[in-house]
Amino acid sequence: MTAPKFSNHGCRLNAYETEAMKELAETAGLQNAVVINTCAVTAEAVRKARQDIRKLRRENPDARLIVTGCAAQTEPETFTAMDEVDAVIGNTEKMMGDTWKGLAADFIGETESVQVDDIMSVTETAGHLIDGFGTRSRAYVQVQNGCDHRCTFCIIPYGRGNSRSVPAGVVVDQIKRLVDKGFNEVVLTGVDLTSWGADLPAEPKLGDLVMRILRLVPDLPRLRISSIDSIEVDENLMQAIATEPRLMPHLHLSLQHGDDMILKRMKRRHLRDDAIQFAQEAKKLRPDMTFGADIIAGFPTETDEMFANSLALVTECDLTWLHVFPYSPRPGTPAARMPQVNGKAIKIRAAALREAGETQVQHHLQAQVGKTHQILMENPNMGRTEQFTEVSFAAPQAEGQIVSATILRAHNKQLIA
Repeated sequence: MTAPKFSNHGCRLNAYETEAMKELAETAGLQNAVVINTCAVTAEAVRKARQDIRKLRRENPDARLIVTGCAAQTEPETFTAMDEVDAVIGNTEKMMGDTWKGLAADFIGETESVQVDDIMSVTETAGHLIDGFGTRSRAYVQVQNGCDHRCTFCIIPYGRGNSRSVPAGVVVDQIKRLVDKGFNEVVLTGVDLTSWGADLPAEPKLGDLVMRILRLVPDLPRLRISSIDSIEVDENLMQAIATEPRLMPHLHLSLQHGDDMILKRMKRRHLRDDAIQFAQEAKKLRPDMTFGADIIAGFPTETDEMFANSLALVTECDLTWLHVFPYSPRPGTPAARMPQVNGKAIKIRAAALREAGETQVQHHLQAQVGKTHQILMENPNMGRTEQFTEVSFAAPQAEGQIVSATILRAHNKQLIA
């Protein structure tokens, strides 16, 4: 008998949950199984999941093959119909110990080979917390799951359910344990992070959570927040950006586009001026702030002029780390029924955005030469600055430690110290 193998697709939250499932499966005593944690963000993501399933079946002909994650939640019938698949598990079920006990005992038979409940009925955040997912230097803490918004291109709310928050006290206690274990950096993660607290008593905001963590865990050297919706940023989060050096100066913004008409058709809640104003204000409060951003190229009805507005946003918001998504229609979303942009035009526009992003990265790297940074070492030869920029060292450093070093030069997408 062999320990189960896991294949993870998609976002950081999925990676977190894959680590949690490993613990649950090990505790349950599951053997001789392959688990695929799928992503549903695009039709391409689902195609890759199916491809991976077929490959893993060829490589593991005698193992039980279990499919879970967002694609399993949104279209269980797709995976149930695959001969290679033995069981399909929903996003709620995958975080339950009883699910894995059932799989380990092999008492999930034909009638229960599909366990996918209505995700919209889930009111609690998964209680399974893991201490120390990530590198030995950085840990990720899930504080929120699900999304209450219905952007026209996005299937994720139907995979993750409505927004649910982990209470602040639970988050603080977990971070204290991580610091006690020697972690020097914690990253707060979620599906719609800035909606944290809306379902809790007194409806606290993300900024309240950040300030509370920094106040109650004084020994935590570095705190990061992952992708945020800038229109939902509250006053306390802006205050933390301005006054808390332990909050790292790097924000990933869920912008998606730079044209007002497209933003409305996406059902986003901000306009381009809102994005620019937020970026300028954050930079004013914290001059060393850097931004990443998600931008979709070729959204339905996007004209050359509309795309030009998106392209201009890269410099107007001073974005550095771009995640460019060429639009592909996701069945079941309103955007899939809108007039589509020519596929060749989408590729050209995505390439133009990526080129603009490359230029921004080079500007950022050159601006760091000669500066001294506090670098968190991810392995003996590579660490990251406060702005999450990779730094390469010729001489080995202590993994997991924060090293003060002066940047000598830039090479490719790295800094050399």
